[in-house]
Amino acid sequence: MAEDLKQAIRDEAARLGFAACGFARADAIEPAGADLRQWLQAGHHGTMGWMESRAEQRASPNALWSEAKSAIALAMSYAPASDPLALADEGGVGRISVYAQGGDYHKTVKNGLKALARFIVERAPSELKVFVDTAPVMEKPLAEAAGIGWQGKHTNLVSREHGSWLFLGIILTSLDLEADPPEPAYHCGSCTACLDACPTSAIGPAHRIDARKCISYLTIEHEGPIPTELREAIGNRIYGCDDCLAVCPWNRFAEAAAAHRAFLPRAELAAPRLADLLELDDSSFREMFAGSPIKRIGVKRMIRNCLIAAGNSGDPVLRESVRPHLASADPVVAEAAGWAMERLQAR
Repeated sequence: MAEDLKQAIRDEAARLGFAACGFARADAIEPAGADLRQWLQAGHHGTMGWMESRAEQRASPNALWSEAKSAIALAMSYAPASDPLALADEGGVGRISVYAQGGDYHKTVKNGLKALARFIVERAPSELKVFVDTAPVMEKPLAEAAGIGWQGKHTNLVSREHGSWLFLGIILTSLDLEADPPEPAYHCGSCTACLDACPTSAIGPAHRIDARKCISYLTIEHEGPIPTELREAIGNRIYGCDDCLAVCPWNRFAEAAAAHRAFLPRAELAAPRLADLLELDDSSFREMFAGSPIKRIGVKRMIRNCLIAAGNSGDPVLRESVRPHLASADPVVAEAAGWAMERLQAR
């Protein structure tokens, strides 16, 4: 009966658009909790205080919800149809991480999780909770424990079948479901492609990321000035960075046809012109990025990012787009504009 229920859950998950589904014990990630504490003690979380404030809940699903017995790990694919690195030398455009070029994954994945949760309760009355990225749950270690894949050297989950272009979600349940075997081996071997590709050397030993150097952190989570010594390496990336994922050999198995349609790129986000982005005000920013995860960073942070990209562009035409921001009331924006103008004038 229990195996029948698990198979029914897998079948329904696939129908709802999930590419992978696995089962783990809720208490299966104790080592990951210890790693989290060491990472926080080293200060590698930067200014992400929310990582530290709920660290104990994050370290153990049972600390978050004591009645949880099993975790159902699910993944949706957002595998791109084109090369994420193709615009690296296009100085006049901004590069947006693949995951943010389509609809907001939080909404799509959570809707799928809720629908699956209703399916489960109808067949096996129980208590459960759904999570996708906005709660203190370690999705990647749980997905690894559930056999979906393993955490690569870049710390992202890698699947032999789907690569690493995956959004993860977790359902914690009071049902006592038999755990699936974890991935039987770690399959990165001696490959260092992701480490070699990282523009800022943010990927360190022991499979750890120093967020303070990571371009995704700097352009999305970090509110203040971007450290001067890291700006040139950012290139034309204005929201996130895909380099460590794009070079992973396992992504040759990730098929764009398997990607959920909600994550197909919007044309205006595939290669936006920096000159156009630098004209955005709060209202036009909200309109442009409605329904996108980018909306949460706000217009000021986006302008800061675009100014860094403009300074790296080598295109003197962008001086006129940068100039108005020299007088910005926001000191972070004004400083970034000054830096960009100085570099563009030098050209």
